[in-house]
Amino acid sequence: MSKTYVPEGYCPILDAYDTQRAIAYIKHTFQEEFSAALNLKRVSAPLFVTRQSGLNDDLNGVERPVSFDIPAVGEDALVVHSLAKWKRLALKRYHFVVGNGLYTDMNAIRRDEDLDNIHSIYVDQWDWEKIITAENRNLDYLKLIVRAIVRAICDTNDRLHVRFPQLRVELDREVAFITTQELEDLYPNLSGSEREDAYVKEHHTACIMQIGDKLRSGKPHGGRAPDYDDWTLNCDIFFWDEVLGRALEISSMGIRVDAAALDRQLKASGCDDRRELPFHKMLLNNELPLTIGGGIGQSRLSMLMMGCAHIGEVQSSIWDADTIAICEQARIPLL
Repeated sequence: MSKTYVPEGYCPILDAYDTQRAIAYIKHTFQEEFSAALNLKRVSAPLFVTRQSGLNDDLNGVERPVSFDIPAVGEDALVVHSLAKWKRLALKRYHFVVGNGLYTDMNAIRRDEDLDNIHSIYVDQWDWEKIITAENRNLDYLKLIVRAIVRAICDTNDRLHVRFPQLRVELDREVAFITTQELEDLYPNLSGSEREDAYVKEHHTACIMQIGDKLRSGKPHGGRAPDYDDWTLNCDIFFWDEVLGRALEISSMGIRVDAAALDRQLKASGCDDRRELPFHKMLLNNELPLTIGGGIGQSRLSMLMMGCAHIGEVQSSIWDADTIAICEQARIPLL
């Protein structure tokens, strides 16, 4: 059964042609604002990695990557879920230095994704990573980078209004910060996603920190792989989506694990077998730079700024028959 929600009285603001123009403008403009704010250089990135490399992002640990064999190489390949680990290795290989970083287009297939207004099996995001010092591994630095990203998003939105004055989505530049434990204490009877909705509805722009470890209730706020973000130094960035009446996650990011955090999180998650993978060996031997990084959803950013009701309005994907029928009846144009 489709989980598609149709907002009452919804009508797309732009026609098909202007929609495509606006998507292109958002992507081009945000890349300018974002890369300048964080001092990032654009690089090319892989669509797939070998299984043996251990470089694929395991997300929540239950998603199945799309895989295929490569007879000419003699190995199996996995379509990336994200580039969380690859980027850190690339910074070392490309000889980046402290204060500099990279960003790239990341396209992925997440075949186990539940489909609804904001989830698709096709993922497109800007993946980014930046080298930091040991002194930067703290919440104050994390908040500094979050504010820079939010500022780049809001500046892009302001420029979009000049180019397309019929688009009038307003975004709040003031970021409210809260940890997952503080959020659980504030809303003890709500689920994780319900807490996010309640908090972001009140604050409009929010950063929810420290995701992955168990809370005092015995349950984690949400799933996080143990081998890229430090669970004490990560976060998600949300904006309030007025059209859908919900919190919309735009970015998942964090200060990455050092050797001590990786050791601790592999033990906590029962993933000690990963210690023998090439990437993990390098991390445990302190052979990779200390970094901060994340992903920023391209389609989600477009649908937020354009006031769209469904992610299928800004990206071409595959949908179930019920979703297609509901959207046709509601005159929501799926690409």
